[in-house]
Amino acid sequence: MTTIDDGAQAQGNPAASLPRHAAVMKAGMLLLVCMALPVAVAEAAEPVSFPSRPMRIIVPFAPGGPTDVAARVIGPKMTEAWGQPVVVDNRVGAGGNIGMALAAKAPPDGHTVLFTSSSVVVNQTLFSKPGYDVFKDLVAVTRANTTPNILVVHPSVPAKNLSELIALVRANPGKFSYASPGTGTTGQLTCEMLRVATKIDIQHVPFNGAAPAVNSLVGNQTPIGCLGLPPAQPQLKSGALRAIAVTSAQRWKQNPDVPTMAESGFPGLVNDLMTGVFVPTGTPVSIVNRLHAEIARIVMLPDVQDRLGPLGFEPVANTPAQFARQVREEVEMYGKVIREANIKAE
Repeated sequence: MTTIDDGAQAQGNPAASLPRHAAVMKAGMLLLVCMALPVAVAEAAEPVSFPSRPMRIIVPFAPGGPTDVAARVIGPKMTEAWGQPVVVDNRVGAGGNIGMALAAKAPPDGHTVLFTSSSVVVNQTLFSKPGYDVFKDLVAVTRANTTPNILVVHPSVPAKNLSELIALVRANPGKFSYASPGTGTTGQLTCEMLRVATKIDIQHVPFNGAAPAVNSLVGNQTPIGCLGLPPAQPQLKSGALRAIAVTSAQRWKQNPDVPTMAESGFPGLVNDLMTGVFVPTGTPVSIVNRLHAEIARIVMLPDVQDRLGPLGFEPVANTPAQFARQVREEVEMYGKVIREANIKAE
């Protein structure tokens, strides 16, 4: 049996003259290159620049509501920064579900962004089939800002505080109604918690957004209202509506004369109305982070705060991870209220 030593291999094959450890190193380098290919492909799949075309902000509520107001202040600032048009697209219906489902099904490239209210968490319990899953179909970007809900009345209502209002409604069972931006909104949930706690006989009149609810209140078609502060603020300033209480933990700095629900005897009635920013699941993390950084920058700008502050907004701009935790907590909190008050989607 003939054997071939290393020297003979070297003579027959020049490559064999490489030391054994060098050959191993060469093979290892080839393996590393191959392993790196999927990463390179994944990175190449992301846009070279973002945004690369006009952007759309979907607002699932009527123009004039808190979410719409925030989007129309923040959107133009995004245009200034990125040089691409940012268009607000109001997709109304089904308590916000139509717009939220549309955003969830959009291409996950960051060019469609959802600006929504607390309905995004409320509707997970309120509807058996909302058309989207906030945990599976949407990625949390940031809680751009927040505002309290507020209990208001038409000036013709004689009650000046919450105790007087409860006494008035209790003395006139079935004669009073309250307006809200819609079934399952945090405005309705606030008034329903109050109704359950006091056992007053009052009827809910849901509207398709905050703006039509305010119009009904100003026209005295519905004498009482529970809604977010921003759409009511101009009417409060003009005297067309009167504030009874806010749902913030402390008095709101833009309305320091208005007591909180806690001060008025209901410490459990503390909630807010968020402007939440989401993108479809599958959106690259780099784009999520860019959107968060840009929106966080914008809401802290002095001129933006000068515009949104007097309307009742406070900037938050928390991180995607922080916001995702809040989403889970609020789905649980509002789900409990909906079940206890037996609120049904209409």
